[in-house]
Amino acid sequence: MTIDEQPRKAPTAHQLGCDLSAISADELRRRIAELEAEIVRINTEITRKEASREAADSLFGPKV
Repeated sequence: MTIDEQPRKAPTAHQLGCDLSAISADELRRRIAELEAEIVRINTEITRKEASREAADSLFGPKV
């Protein structure tokens, strides 16, 4: 089996600080889109956790 016949490895997940020089512009754009989607997902979870915490605080907080 020659190098051309070997299956290509799928791109790995982006690692912070990795060398970007060998990555195509299209691949970099794809990584940006994935990272932006992850930021939205994380922000959504933060909002959910803060709402849950506020609800618990209002229920169990000190009654003055």
